[in-house]
This record gives sequence, structure tokens and C-alpha cells, in this order.
Amino acid sequence: MTNSNISQREQGFLHDDFFLESETARILYYEYASHLPIIDYHNHLDPSYVANNKQFNNITEAWLAGDHYKWRAMRSNGIAEQYISGKASPKAKFMKWAETVPHTIRNPLYQWTHLELKRYFGIEELLNKDSSETIYENSTGQLQEASHSACSLLNKMQVEVICTSDDPTDSLEHHQAFAAQNSTFQMLPTFRPDSILSINDDSFILFIKELESSTGISIGSFDDLLHALDSRTDHFQAAGCCLADHGLECMPSSNAKNINVNRLFIKRLSGKYLTGDEVEQYAFSLLINLAQIYDKKGWTAQYHLGALRNTRPRILKVLGKDAGCDSIGDIQQAASLASFLGQLDNMDCLPRTILYNLNPSENAVFSTMAGNFGKEGIPGKVQWGPAWWFLDQKLGIEDQLNTLSSTGLLSRFIGMLTDSRSFLSFPRHEYFRRVLCNLLGNEMESGLLPGDISWMGDVVKNICYFNAKRYFGF
Repeated sequence: MTNSNISQREQGFLHDDFFLESETARILYYEYASHLPIIDYHNHLDPSYVANNKQFNNITEAWLAGDHYKWRAMRSNGIAEQYISGKASPKAKFMKWAETVPHTIRNPLYQWTHLELKRYFGIEELLNKDSSETIYENSTGQLQEASHSACSLLNKMQVEVICTSDDPTDSLEHHQAFAAQNSTFQMLPTFRPDSILSINDDSFILFIKELESSTGISIGSFDDLLHALDSRTDHFQAAGCCLADHGLECMPSSNAKNINVNRLFIKRLSGKYLTGDEVEQYAFSLLINLAQIYDKKGWTAQYHLGALRNTRPRILKVLGKDAGCDSIGDIQQAASLASFLGQLDNMDCLPRTILYNLNPSENAVFSTMAGNFGKEGIPGKVQWGPAWWFLDQKLGIEDQLNTLSSTGLLSRFIGMLTDSRSFLSFPRHEYFRRVLCNLLGNEMESGLLPGDISWMGDVVKNICYFNAKRYFGF
């Protein structure tokens, strides 16, 4: 029997109870977690695909295009770039991915790949070179059906809310068009002003002009900039936005007193570049002012910290950002993060906040930092977010849950998200829920937690769904 003919069921791989090692874990998952809707409060899905209910042409378009997780694996496997981001045919690219999949063994990609094939297409064959032709034709054929359109794929996973990541100058026309439809789920924008923070980028002046065009506000000073950004947050809020997001290597800090941020902004508008200290001063001032805007609007601010991005200049030049050449950074985060949050707290304008770290050595730093800023009437006001990016796998999720349990309040945690560009990635919520239920169930059976299944079931339901629903006000 060839590998292509061996199903997951026959091998016991991803069987019905995978990750669920005890009877109590199985009860928690099947009776309390598995049926819950999904709130995916951070992803990078294309809003136009949702608004237009896109019908994908093939599995490559739906699954591989822009997926830098898979791109990294294929490069590590020695696959030529033409089959990754280049001009090879969709089928040829899929064949090279199938050739790579067996080499991802013990990488979360291996389990995610087969879980997605199983949940969306009912395919239980292991994906490899031998099975690639059959699986390509089967999945691509199903994607031609209405039951596998973009919205249908989300409905299949019981998605209730998705929050996309959107530039401040975005018209949000697709969000508006979708909101007018009679849909079973919501698509809401997220305000992501990374472009305006990168003041020394060559594209900064162009972005200012785009911001002027989208707001009708002439921007000649820092106050003008804040006025324009406030105007755009009004536009986002009208489309249902309640979240902002920032991707930062490190939270900026400044010990300078009486920062003349207007002088720095005008200097850059004149075509001059800022020094390293000046960039820090500008970014710190801008983030403080943006947080005040978020707090005023009742939004949640997200800060993704610790990624060392675009480490391969040649790929950056050809493909741009988010091409699979990022890694974990090792910059210390605690002092600058405490300074930033502390200043906002002193001003009584700290919004609901979610902190994400990419360096696992800083798990306890982020968990304890979140616990510093509680507020009466808002349980878990500052959250340590779920295991992110390179940490988004069984061991990383368990480490995050264990550290949060040891240093904070696990029961107030707002749970999982996909952080994905793919419409086929939502079984990651199932993956997370199984890990959570297994951890709690096993400790209940060993006597480390009480055996009250109803109480612990409510904890599971809150972490998987209800905490996020209440936290964001959905």
C-alpha cells in the first residue's frame, strides 16, 4: 500500500480525540467547546473576498497565495522561488507544496495542513508527492461549488465575527457593502496605522498625501496629523470598528522632556530624515496620542511586539513585506512597555489593551505587565494575547496558558485568533480549544483542579468565546 492510499483514520493521525488524552478532556471539548461560534478578532483576510463572496479558482489560490508560513517551509526545503511566489502555474506550485509537506513533520504546518483538508474538503489522505494530483483535483473541484465560496468557508467553521487589518486611508467600501448584506456573520475593520509610524520610510511622504486626500485635511503640522487620524478613526468607527492594531519591533520610549514633536514632523515633511532618538520621540508621542483617541472611542488597542521583520533584503526588494523572511527578535521590552502603559494610566486614558510577544523568553514579562493595569468594572482590561506567530502551536499555546495561569487570571483570557491571510485557517480555533481542554481535563483527573465539570466547562466556554464577546462588546 502506498502512502497516498493511507488515510488519517487508518493511521490514527488526527483521529476524533486528537490532543484529548483523558475522558474529562473529551467531555470539556465535546460538551463545552466544540460547538461554540468563532470570534476571530485579528486576521489579515481580504475584505473584498468577503464582500464579493469570492469563488476561488483553485486550492493554490485559496491556500498558498500569500501564506508566508508555507513559503518559509518551501524555501527551507530548497524549492525554487518560481514555485513559491513566482510565475509557475497554480498546479505546479501546489505539487511543490505537497512535496514539502512530509518534511514539515512536527512543525504545526503538518497538523494544520491535514486538519484543514479534513475539515473543509473531507480529505483524509496524507498530502505528499504521490497523493498531490488527486488532492489538487478534489479540493479544486469543491472550491468551484457555492458551498465552498469565501463566505461559505467561514460559515462552515461557525464564524460569528472577523476583524480584518486595514490601513487608515482605506475607503472601507467592502466592509460597508458587506454590512448591507443579510449575512450570518460580521466583518469589522481594524485601524492599523503602521505606515504613519514608519516616519523614516521612503514612502512616508506619499502616505501623508494619501491621508490628506482621504480626509480633505491639509497636513502641515503634527496637530494636523492628529486631526486627520482622528477623522479617519471616525470613519472606521462608523463601519463598526472597535479595535486598533500596531506591529512594532519594540514599544518606543523617550526620556526626553518637552519633546517638540511638531519640529520633528516638519523636519521629515521637508524631506530630511530623523535620527534614531528623534524617531523614538516621534513614535512615542504619536502612540500616546493615538491611545487617547482609542480610549475616547471605547476601542481596544493591540500591540504586536518583538518581530524582527524583513531580514532578507533581496526578497524584500522583489516581493515586499510579509514574504516569509521575519524572525523572533531579542530586544528587551519590559521597561519601555511599562513606561508607555504607565503614562497612559497616569493620564487616565489607557484603553482596553492586548499585548502580544513573539519572543517566548518574555512570556512572564508580558503576562505580569498586563496584570499591572487592572481597572474596577473591566475584568482583564489589559490582556496578554494568545500565543502569536512562531508560538502558535501546541507547545507555544501550552506555555502561554501555563504562564498566564501562574501569573494572571486564565479565566479572564479572551482566547484564540488566526492572524491569517487564508480562509482555510479557522480550524486553528479547534486546535487551540483541544489544547485548552486537554490541559484542564488532565489536571482535573490528576486532582490538581476540582472535579466540578460544570464550573470548569463554563471556564472553557468563556475562554473560547464569551470572554471575547463581552470584552469587545460584540
